[in-house]
Amino acid sequence: MPATVPDLPLTPARPIPQLGYGVFKVEPEVAEEVTAQALAAGYRHLDTATAYRNEEGVGRAIAASGIAREDLFVTTKLWNDAHAFDDAIAACEASLERLGLEYVDLYLVHWAVPSQGQYVEAWKALIALQECGLVRAIGVSNYPRPQLEEIIEATGVAPAIHQIELHPYFQQRELREVHEQHGILTEAWGPLGQGKSDLLENPAVTGIAEAHGASPAQVVLAWHLAHGIVTIPKSVTPSRIVENLAAAELELTAAEVAAIDELDRPDGRGGADPATKTA
Repeated sequence: MPATVPDLPLTPARPIPQLGYGVFKVEPEVAEEVTAQALAAGYRHLDTATAYRNEEGVGRAIAASGIAREDLFVTTKLWNDAHAFDDAIAACEASLERLGLEYVDLYLVHWAVPSQGQYVEAWKALIALQECGLVRAIGVSNYPRPQLEEIIEATGVAPAIHQIELHPYFQQRELREVHEQHGILTEAWGPLGQGKSDLLENPAVTGIAEAHGASPAQVVLAWHLAHGIVTIPKSVTPSRIVENLAAAELELTAAEVAAIDELDRPDGRGGADPATKTA
């Protein structure tokens, strides 16, 4: 039996599965196959983006799955070259066409790109997309705190969710506190550190894994879930696709969660800094 993944409240009408399958850096020609494997394994939350160039493959896997649309949660994202209002509307429509869907459950502004100065306009476009029913929930990704607070002040609408780089070496505690103040869910990309560090070899992680008969990756994912963070691990290896989903049923003790909390590092960021990203 597939693992039971908990839901978190995203909007009054739509919860979000807390553990999903991400397809960042999945080549377009293999996206259909691995997405189909994820759906067969029991994932019901899929995360893609215009910039990943694999929306078509994800859409074909959805169409072939036989799974009822209402049982799937699909996220895609607006790329940085389409922040102008009309461009954002057209970009969402193009994503829907590539996915073969009438709506997506969640649409995100992929990066704020503060230097472009269009992050508020992009957010206003997403509000309009939600109002017309093309998307069920809206959020942002990679927004520094000043830009996040500015879009809320400018529109009176807080994102339902904020997707950010987050893992035990880079825990984003200050930003998570801001999310809590505004009722924003936190979603992690790169939850396993993207192979850019020794996170999965850290003795604190491997020791907990041994105690549970689990993998280090499962322990790290279970840590995210214990903190109420939505997480979207990516793998193209069938066994790891299944293994990651099973993390939903791994329950860490409070002491184990606290031990992983101690791994936070001031220099733990592995990806681009949202405050300085220019394209």
